[in-house]
Amino acid sequence: MTIPFVDLKIQYQSYKKHIDTAISEVITNTRFIQGKEVSLFEKEFATFLGAKYCIGVNSGTDALILGIRALNLNPGDEVIVPVNTFIATALGVSENKLKPVFVDMDPEDYGMDLDDLEKKITSKTRAILPVHLFGQPEKLDEIKKIIKKSEKQIYLIEDACQAHGAEYKGKKVGSMGIFSAFSFYPGKNLGAYGDGGAIVTNDAKLAETYHMLREYGSKVKYIHDTVGTNTRLDTIQAAILRVKLQYLEKWNNKRQQNAALYTKLFQKELPNIKTPPYILGRESVFHLYIIEVEKRDELLTYLNSHGVQALIHYPIPLHMQKAFADLGYKKGDFPHAEKSAKRILSLPMFPELTKEQIIYVVGTIKDFYGR
Repeated sequence: MTIPFVDLKIQYQSYKKHIDTAISEVITNTRFIQGKEVSLFEKEFATFLGAKYCIGVNSGTDALILGIRALNLNPGDEVIVPVNTFIATALGVSENKLKPVFVDMDPEDYGMDLDDLEKKITSKTRAILPVHLFGQPEKLDEIKKIIKKSEKQIYLIEDACQAHGAEYKGKKVGSMGIFSAFSFYPGKNLGAYGDGGAIVTNDAKLAETYHMLREYGSKVKYIHDTVGTNTRLDTIQAAILRVKLQYLEKWNNKRQQNAALYTKLFQKELPNIKTPPYILGRESVFHLYIIEVEKRDELLTYLNSHGVQALIHYPIPLHMQKAFADLGYKKGDFPHAEKSAKRILSLPMFPELTKEQIIYVVGTIKDFYGR
């Protein structure tokens, strides 16, 4: 049996007519940049999240960069970032000439270690940037309490690039900070057929600034009120996202069912393997299904050789990346993240994954450890 990590072909075939029609309408109308589908998607996605404003951009990375830029922080100000995330989270900070300050991982939920977070707040801290990693909502109330305790003006920014539709205490993530960033990279729960992203906020003034920043700093063509850039969600991608948004809740429910089956089988067959946590009030949408295992690299090779496409997210914590060598961190500074990075493994996860495929994946892992 061959099981891909993500199967975008089967999803497309299931909704081919609807998607092809949406793309064809854009091509027929020839409004490839800022066509009506962009503004319609922005309104629909904001409504889905329970937020006021959504501004489409060309990637989740640009959503973070522009989102932070509009906060008007000063060069050298500090933004606290989890060390166990994709580099784009920290790039949103460094691209604005700010200093990313890393915080260790909570080994229970892969979010921020709250004790380490509290220690990292200084007089220069201007924002905390939690990540809803793997589709699992972060501990937002606890982070807000730490901000309040610090008695400083610190922004809460949500990196929701992996958490489309995840819920924190009954409310969709992405609507609870000063702004949030979403990615529509093809493999995401809500993915385009190319790059795409969005900034989401409830602040009208910030929303106006984001609209200008993505459009050369302009409200009116050829009149530029600020130094902006060109980072727009194109019309074809917006049209595709409008179609797929209609099915997102259904797909997320199927991911949750798949995750529940994975966990049930592991608890029965391989109880020593660490599976994703289920936390009351923090409803994951399982962008990724993560386990922690012994002999991770050998298991990965074994799975791949038996038709199972597993991957690693993320093998090198940010403080050990050459790109951030100037920050002065060293091996051993973030023990939880460093330990997890050697053990973590991502298994196939997508809505169309079948029961038989999941059973095969778990059975293959059991075979590996039973050799």
